[in-house]
Amino acid sequence: MSRIDETKDFIPVRIAVLTVSDTRGLAEDRSGDTLVERLTGAGHVLADRRIVQDDRAEIAARLRAWVADPGIDVIMSTGGTGLTGRDVTVEAHRDVYEKEIEAFATVFTIVSMQKIGTSAVQSRATGGVAGGTYLFALPGSPGACRDAWDEILRWQLDYRHRPCNFVEILPRLDEHLRRK
Repeated sequence: MSRIDETKDFIPVRIAVLTVSDTRGLAEDRSGDTLVERLTGAGHVLADRRIVQDDRAEIAARLRAWVADPGIDVIMSTGGTGLTGRDVTVEAHRDVYEKEIEAFATVFTIVSMQKIGTSAVQSRATGGVAGGTYLFALPGSPGACRDAWDEILRWQLDYRHRPCNFVEILPRLDEHLRRK
């Protein structure tokens, strides 16, 4: 079972939050606020925060810019993971990923099933890795952002979490780029 090893030091990671919306500004961005409150409350650093339109190229460009930024370890986007014609966040993430973390979507669905039942089937939450950076696309509701953070990301982004976590392998995500 999962646990926190209190003998280890907490290592904060630098997290960027991207809200994908055609209608919201920062003042109305409750999902982005939820993620910022959770990540800073856990001791992590908010590296950047932006809002972009529901446009695949614009989303992918922002993700690529953050992946290229050595001051960002993790990117969390919220919004645009549904099934409507404007929901293109998942496609934009996959345009950027080098590797997809398939189990993130599975675990998110399990968590969602406990909260919203079969409506969880409508989410396309996803996770991946690119350029030594973790990327996660979360649904646009504050509840879904809370669930993703509280039940998955809070633990996986804590170096003390056992038996394993994302932070301990962060330095090795781009090792293939350093090989000769």
